[in-house]
Amino acid sequence: MSRWAVVLAGGIGSRFWPLSTAERPKQLLPLVGDEPMLVQAVHRLAPLVPIERVLILTNASLAPAVRRLLPTLPAENVVAEPRPAGTAAALAWAAAEIAARDGDDAVMISVHADWAIAEPPRFRETLARACEAAAAQASLVTVGVVPTRPDPGFGYIEPGAPIDGDVRRVARFVEKPSRERAAEFVAAGYLWNSGIFVWRAGDFLGEIAQHTPEVAPALSTHAGDLEGFFAAVSPISVDVGVLERSARVLVLPGDFGWDDVGTWASLLRVRRRDLHGNAVSGTVHLLDAANNVVHAEGNPVVLYGVSDLVVVSRDGMTLVTTVDRSTDLKTLLDSLPSALRDRT
Repeated sequence: MSRWAVVLAGGIGSRFWPLSTAERPKQLLPLVGDEPMLVQAVHRLAPLVPIERVLILTNASLAPAVRRLLPTLPAENVVAEPRPAGTAAALAWAAAEIAARDGDDAVMISVHADWAIAEPPRFRETLARACEAAAAQASLVTVGVVPTRPDPGFGYIEPGAPIDGDVRRVARFVEKPSRERAAEFVAAGYLWNSGIFVWRAGDFLGEIAQHTPEVAPALSTHAGDLEGFFAAVSPISVDVGVLERSARVLVLPGDFGWDDVGTWASLLRVRRRDLHGNAVSGTVHLLDAANNVVHAEGNPVVLYGVSDLVVVSRDGMTLVTTVDRSTDLKTLLDSLPSALRDRT
């Protein structure tokens, strides 16, 4: 089986302001270890997919930085999207590229650059199983993560009829629910909609042609023309534009310590913490402090007698908020003057 990987690495990660900026977004930062998250994502796939069969889809402005971070990646494997057009368009272009290079039967694994994975070997084992199911069933396979908590910040998948072992049909996708409904879903055996997808390139392109008029005409009209394709598509997510419209979608459960690193608060789950529950990076001194997230670049940070704070310091800029309020930095950013908000 010929396997390819597509790593989605666009966006600026505004919920990690002031560390993450348009020029230095979170996927290029070492938020969950010593390496940038994008580098971690590629290295995590390495035993399953060789570097020459990895495509990175990113913003055009970030392509040079991506190539510098991954010097062994072929330069043509960095796809510089000229404008944001949704994941359906991005993955359709990637599938067409893979099919052109390696045929319709090449299996394509789609992941995001900004995840934390606690158990990489189990992650790869699950992806390998998903590849087998996608090829054997000629279907689109999504890996549904086994929930560890009733989180209203994720979409959910209801597994349906069994197909082969633990592979099941998708009964339905559910958008982000209330906390109460999320608890009901977890109790009923629903899975988190992780955004991990596996399919043969030709199968996915066939479903695009059948179900996604927002993308399909541009794909046939602008074959090989990246600028023309992205200018012609109507933005839509792959979940809405393909998966929710297709009858060929299967789900495989995955349990490998997955976390969508989406906010400063999430670092309490994925970073190593001290005996008092603090997750810190940089030169930090704490006394009588618990459950804080501290990121210090340059100047040291000292916390005394406080709990549940997020403190981020870099280049003369310091953000202080609570763990709870850090999940809604958009409200703060919308209130700031551009000279302060857009500092790099």
